[in-house]
Amino acid sequence: MISTKHSLLGFFLIFLGSSSVFAQFGYYEDALRFSQFRSTGSARIIGLGGAQMSLGGDISNIHTNPAGLGFFRRSEFSFSPSFGTWNTESNYLGQIQNDRTGNFSIPNLSLVISNPRQGALNTSAFKGGSFGISFNRMNHFNTQFGYFSDIEGDVSIIDFFLQQANGIPESQIENFGLTGLAYQTFLINPITTDPNGNPINNPTQYDSFVLGFPFQNETVTSEGRISQTSVSYGANFLNKFFVGAGLGLSSVIYNQRKNYREEFFDEPLLNSTIDERLSMSGFGANINLGVIFKPIDQLNLGVNFQSPTWYNFNEEYEARMVNNFDNFFFEEENITLGTEEAQTPITIGNYNLNTPLRLSGGATLFIGKSGFISADIDYLDYSKSTINSRDFNATADNQQIRSLYGQTLNYRVGGEFRFDIWRLRGGYGFYGDPFVNSNFDRSTQQFSGGFGVRLKAMYFDFALSSTNFRQLYNSFPVEEGGFNIGPFTEIRNNITTGTMTFGFNF
Repeated sequence: MISTKHSLLGFFLIFLGSSSVFAQFGYYEDALRFSQFRSTGSARIIGLGGAQMSLGGDISNIHTNPAGLGFFRRSEFSFSPSFGTWNTESNYLGQIQNDRTGNFSIPNLSLVISNPRQGALNTSAFKGGSFGISFNRMNHFNTQFGYFSDIEGDVSIIDFFLQQANGIPESQIENFGLTGLAYQTFLINPITTDPNGNPINNPTQYDSFVLGFPFQNETVTSEGRISQTSVSYGANFLNKFFVGAGLGLSSVIYNQRKNYREEFFDEPLLNSTIDERLSMSGFGANINLGVIFKPIDQLNLGVNFQSPTWYNFNEEYEARMVNNFDNFFFEEENITLGTEEAQTPITIGNYNLNTPLRLSGGATLFIGKSGFISADIDYLDYSKSTINSRDFNATADNQQIRSLYGQTLNYRVGGEFRFDIWRLRGGYGFYGDPFVNSNFDRSTQQFSGGFGVRLKAMYFDFALSSTNFRQLYNSFPVEEGGFNIGPFTEIRNNITTGTMTFGFNF
C-alpha cells in the first residue's frame, strides 16, 4: 500500500535516496506534533504560568498530578470556557504575510468528589481522599499560515518530482502519489531514448521541458485538537503525604488542507496548482502517578510520572494537481497541452505512535496567608517516540526521530497574592526546543496573568496568556550537495487566550 500524505507535509525534511522509501516517509513529524507537552487546566493554573505539580487542591490535578486531589475537603464542579486568537507571521524571501485564526472552546470540564476523614476520633494515618474526572483539551491545531512571492524562487517543485521519479519504472510511476500526478499531467516526462538515439524500454529516468524558476505561494490551514478524559484518585496520609494515580484516555482529531501554486513566465507552463487534504483521528491511553509531600506547613514538594501515551491513528489523504500550459505542442507525445489535471485516489492508512514519558517535579512555598510561589520542571526525551505500522515500513521515520529530536527541560513559575476574597496571579513558562543540532530555536515561551474571587460556595477565575514560538516550514525538499535547498519559510506564532473558570463547591 503506497501512502503519500507526508510527502509535502511538515517544516523540516531530510532527503532520502530511495523514492519508494520516501513515499512512506514523514510520519516522524506526527511523533513531535502529538507528543509536545503544554501545561493546561483551570484559569487559576493558566494564570500561574502552568505551575501545578506541587500545588494541590485544584481541579487541574486530575490530569496533571493526581496526588493533589488528596488536598480537597469539599466536592467541586467547574467548567472553563475560553476564546483566543492564533496569529502567524510568515517570512519567505523577505516577504511578510500575516494570518489570524480565532478559537472558541470549553477546554476544561471537571468534577471532584471528596470524602475526607475528619474529627478527633480519626486516629488512622489515612485522612481520606478524592475521586476526580475531567475532560481537558491538551492542545489544539486551529491555525492558518501562508506565504507569497513576487521574487522568483531558487528551485521549483518540478525539481522535487524529478528527484523522486528517477529510478522508478514508467510502468509504476502513476502509483507514486504526487510524483505520479506530475507524470500524468506532463510536468515530468520519461527519457525514452539513450544518447545514441535507441529507444529505452520502460525507462526509469525523467526530465522536464519546463526550465525556468517560478513565483511561489502557498496556504496551509489546520484544525483539530488533542483532548483527554482523565479519571484519577488522590489520597491523604497524615496531612503530609499525598499520593495519587490516574488513567488518561486521549483522542486526536487533525485535519489539514494545503494549496501550493507556482507561476512561470516565458515558459510552456503558465501555472501549476496542488491541493492536498489530510484527515487523521486517533485514540490513546496513558497512566499518571504522583506524590506530594509537606515537610512543613509552608512547603509542598511534588513529583509526577506520566507514562507514554500509546496511540493508534487512522488517516485519509488525497491530492489533486492542475497544470495550465500555454497550448504547448509536446512533440514526443504528439499532443497540444492546455489544462491538464489528475487526482490521487483516497489513501487510507493506520499506524501506532508511542509518545515519550514525562517526569516532573515541583515546589510551592506558602507565604503565610498572603499567597504562594510555585515552580515546576519537566523532563522529556522526544527521541524515545516510536512508530510502527502494518501499512508501511517505519524504519526511516524512527531513524529520523532518533537523529532529529532529543531531551528537553521545561520550566514554569508562578505566584498568587491573596487579599480577602480576591486573588491576583502571574506566571511564566518555558518549553525547550525538541530538536538537537539545530541553529534554529523552536523553544516556546508563555507569559500569563489573571485574577480570581473566592466565595463560600463558588469561585470565579480569569487568566490571559500569550504563547510565542517559531517554526521552520519546508514546502518540499530538494537535495543538492547533501543539503536540502528546498524553499523554507520562517513562521512566528503568537497564541493569545483568555480563559474563565466557574467553580461550585458542595
